[in-house]
Amino acid sequence: MIDVAEHLAAILETVVPLEPEPRDVAAARGRVLRVAVHAAVDVPGFDCSAMDGFAVRADDVTGVPTTLRVVADLPAGADLDPPIAAGEAARIMTGAPVPTHATAVVPFEDTADGLAGGLGPVTVLTVPRGPGAHIRRRGSDVREGSLVVAAGVRLTAGRVGAIAASGVGTVSVARAARIAIVSTGSELRPAGTPLRRGQIPESNSLLLAGLAEEAGAEVVLRTSVDDSGDGPRRAITAAEAAGADVVVFSGGVSAGAYEVVKNTLGDLMRFEPVRMQPGKPQGFGRSEAGTLLFGLPGNPVSAAVSFELFVRPALRALEGDREIGRSRAVVPFAAEWRARPERAQYVPVRIDRSDPAFPVAEPVERGTRGFGEANGLAVIPPGTRATGAGDPVEVLLW
Repeated sequence: MIDVAEHLAAILETVVPLEPEPRDVAAARGRVLRVAVHAAVDVPGFDCSAMDGFAVRADDVTGVPTTLRVVADLPAGADLDPPIAAGEAARIMTGAPVPTHATAVVPFEDTADGLAGGLGPVTVLTVPRGPGAHIRRRGSDVREGSLVVAAGVRLTAGRVGAIAASGVGTVSVARAARIAIVSTGSELRPAGTPLRRGQIPESNSLLLAGLAEEAGAEVVLRTSVDDSGDGPRRAITAAEAAGADVVVFSGGVSAGAYEVVKNTLGDLMRFEPVRMQPGKPQGFGRSEAGTLLFGLPGNPVSAAVSFELFVRPALRALEGDREIGRSRAVVPFAAEWRARPERAQYVPVRIDRSDPAFPVAEPVERGTRGFGEANGLAVIPPGTRATGAGDPVEVLLW
């Protein structure tokens, strides 16, 4: 058997990141940035007001109350630069350019009449903290040419907003990795159809396709093949015709007599037991066209755990994402657990946060129903003989 880390390393060594493509920043959220973005303009691009109020000379309002004559009105978007003489002020809205001769902004709430005062004389009741009060200076957020977003990160709404604010309209990103999901087994039937003895509803393709989409991939094919003939090879051909970068098989990779993936794709894939539970039987390889091929166990929970540990990181690496793994936390385990010292164990858990100061990882019910309630995997490393209630455990979070 090989270790989990060894199997993952062999997979990642094979991954060649997808070529980047230009995309309008408005359509880039969720994609991985492949070329760092630097600001095209200063942000803000001019000294602007941080408040609705009055642009004043700070020297005019060192004592209060002080009444000033309002000589201009400056909404956001105005390109005016009216002169402000001693004893004068300009009504100004948030985001509007501050007149060259003004040195502070007095908010409406610091004046006698507030918004109701209109453009008549304004009486200031509170002394500004000094020159520059409530003024956002040019470039105080970002200077032209400075780094806005580094390469290798997934573009969130906040990052997209920062890029757009810096005057950049097009970014270089990776497209979504394209994936085909193939369930194997002569016993499989579509969910919701009548079953005879020995048949089961097919669920793995839905489960794995959903996990792939949650990882940012595009599912281009979802199908099933039986345990006879060359179904897996035909599935690869169909997947590549659909543009797949990755094909994931579930089932057919163990030691039985009808392991169709193992029996038909031995020239393309390596099949080795991995020191883990669940998910010991694993397969990996590449087609002649370079498509990544994964062979996962047929048990749904085993398939899902295997996807999390091996397929998801590969999908993220294809996009050039620097963060290929799940976030992790160490929390107390809420149960006694008999470990398997010779293998790493991955226990589906639900993080109970009813006490925010003391979250705990509770093992869920075994099987597909329990896995549906899980929001993480507790990792019990090889060499551990037992885990007691309250012992700390590392959890992969989702």
